[in-house]
Amino acid sequence: MAGFMDKAKEFVAEKVANIEKPEATVTNVDLKDVSTDCITYKADVNVTNPYSTSIPICQISYTFKSNNRVIAEGTVPDPGSLKADADTMLDVGVKVPHSILASLVKDIGADWDIDYELNIILTVDLPIFGNFDIPVNSKGEIKLPTLSNLFGA
Repeated sequence: MAGFMDKAKEFVAEKVANIEKPEATVTNVDLKDVSTDCITYKADVNVTNPYSTSIPICQISYTFKSNNRVIAEGTVPDPGSLKADADTMLDVGVKVPHSILASLVKDIGADWDIDYELNIILTVDLPIFGNFDIPVNSKGEIKLPTLSNLFGA
């Protein structure tokens, strides 16, 4: 009987390991808004859902780094659902306080941009399996707004 149970466990484990899972990529990170207390960047995240049913997203967590320092982190609770058997584009807003930008003077001064690393974790609720994390990472550079961007000239 124990041999049968072991074979059943191996069979189930193999099937679960080979099941298609949702995948995500960051397609763009750009300036979204400038306010008196922070600059908000927008990360466009494309998520592919291989299932024929929509999947609820529990939350989106993000960590935004520059020069190996965390300059922003947060969560987006209950951001909606992934469309069934399709791609869903998510807009993840990343708020960076002006005080943090001032501490990055060396990086900014050289070329008026921020070299960044963005780590996002999408937590989705998969039927049968429960919560499943989809990690998404992106590296690049973002141009900072100029005075004309700030004052609309």
